[in-house]
Amino acid sequence: MARPTRVLTEGLYFGEGPRWRDGRLWFSDFFAHAVKSVSTAGDLRTEFEWDDRPSGLGWLPDGDLLFVSMEQRKVMRRSAADGSIRLHADLSAIATWHCNDMVVDARGRAYVGNFGFDLDADLVSRGAPDVIANHTRARLALVQPDGTAVAAADDLSFPNGTVITPDGKTLIVGETLGARLTAFDIGPDGALTNRRLWASTTPYLPDGICLDAEGAIWIANPLAPQCVRIAEGGQVLEVIDTGQPCYACMLGGADGRTLFMLTAPSSVPHEVAHESKGKIVVAEVDAGRAGWP
Repeated sequence: MARPTRVLTEGLYFGEGPRWRDGRLWFSDFFAHAVKSVSTAGDLRTEFEWDDRPSGLGWLPDGDLLFVSMEQRKVMRRSAADGSIRLHADLSAIATWHCNDMVVDARGRAYVGNFGFDLDADLVSRGAPDVIANHTRARLALVQPDGTAVAAADDLSFPNGTVITPDGKTLIVGETLGARLTAFDIGPDGALTNRRLWASTTPYLPDGICLDAEGAIWIANPLAPQCVRIAEGGQVLEVIDTGQPCYACMLGGADGRTLFMLTAPSSVPHEVAHESKGKIVVAEVDAGRAGWP
């Protein structure tokens, strides 16, 4: 039997980077150039606007919010005290195209992915199958709490959604165009080692991802209206129909078992930048949220 879903809110442009925080789901509506939040009752509000497309979100231990400024290839820091925004890290020497998702760990270290190449132009000119088969690889950035940035891993096929296990020892990143989840050990200084395949996700592509308390990972599939739960090794445990292509997902709610799935008709800017048809669909699932984000 299909798991019941409901539309929590709609009228969005393109939701990304969902994070559960203080009783609300925070997310970037990046063609609206805004970070927004919504309650489980559907109370939608704009938290702040930005002069670029925001993407990944995460909080430092002191409560300040980090957010990715995509086209500027920067991580910005928004003060919890007064809402002022300043530069936290410049990733232009590491990222070779727009930056995207990010996870911030318990120590305030941030891991940030990037496209690696002009994905939107190539999707239009070459089509998805050719882009998936032939694309420029990218690096995953590590930003220390003081804003120092280095390349933590390279040769990644569009590093995107990223999670860290509850013990803080393992990072798992979705390589969207590689159709795989790749794991690394996290060292004391945040360095990544022991790269290995966590799961092949074919035929699904992992965009945004989140980790549950049973060690499985939910992946948003941007090629289809699906959010898919996958076990280590690749076993597909469940598929939820999201109505539109799914680009990000997050577990939250009072008990951590509400799965928020962010959908839109497309990811191509000229198709969705002027149409607010994005939605957040929710379902109650069996295993709650775990780890970071």
